[in-house]
Amino acid sequence: MHDPLSDVVRLLHPQAVFANIISGKGNWAVRYAEYGQPGFCIVLEGSALLAVDGHAPITINAGDFVLLPTTPPFTLSSFLPAPPVFIDPKLVPGGQGERRHGEQDGTPDMRALGGAFLFDTDHAALLVTLLPTVVHVRGVGRLMHLVQMIGEEYHDRKPGSDYMLSRLVEMLLVEAMRCTATGSALPGLLRGLDDERLALALTRIHARIDHAWTVGELARAAALSRSTFFDRFTRTVGVPPMEYLLAWRMQVAKDLLRRDRLHVADVAQRVGYGSTSSFSVAFSRHVGEPPSHYARR
Repeated sequence: MHDPLSDVVRLLHPQAVFANIISGKGNWAVRYAEYGQPGFCIVLEGSALLAVDGHAPITINAGDFVLLPTTPPFTLSSFLPAPPVFIDPKLVPGGQGERRHGEQDGTPDMRALGGAFLFDTDHAALLVTLLPTVVHVRGVGRLMHLVQMIGEEYHDRKPGSDYMLSRLVEMLLVEAMRCTATGSALPGLLRGLDDERLALALTRIHARIDHAWTVGELARAAALSRSTFFDRFTRTVGVPPMEYLLAWRMQVAKDLLRRDRLHVADVAQRVGYGSTSSFSVAFSRHVGEPPSHYARR
């Protein structure tokens, strides 16, 4: 069966970059400026307080995974107040060893791996539409195993560690998305996939992107009436079915043009357009420039 979530992850082309061990002991605090790109924190040992601007502070413990799709300003600290150290993640490179805060000697109260995801810039906005501002996953056995493996890989630094870390963090991302795909998630693909009926329709769309889908066909695939399906899809996924189909076709088209360097006519056929001109018009309206210009840019 086709898997829409795997499609999204493949388009994102995620990698783990700028990763550093962060540790703290005693009373300490570090204040990070806005980064604007997806950032993550994997708690390896102990616990700390995370306060993301605009959100209530949360306690993060060993085995927890936190993902910030846009990484707004936030403070990471001990549980007692302390003057913060200010860091601008855009100016401080990663991969330069452990950053220790508070008392410099002795076993730290908290150790975490903090870093940022690097995604294909043309598709990075997809993550923002899929996930809430703060994703905090805790107590999930599979995720805790991944966290342990990442910690061991980062500590041992054997040959091939960079590749292993990037793949492990990619799996963490998928696991975080799975954990977020509940009825309480924001309207979007993840919430749609959590709906058994809508998941059938979404899977059909992703499996046959070149098919001339109609609302009626998708409603039958979901075993719902046309009106019930349309309303349920729009409410759950956040956009009407045909608008979702158009948006996904354009995401795939951008990837085919930029990454696979296919000709515009070939891309048009791949994503379900009967003519190059009709595809070019749709692409220009959706993306803001003709596909030929986008491919050259």
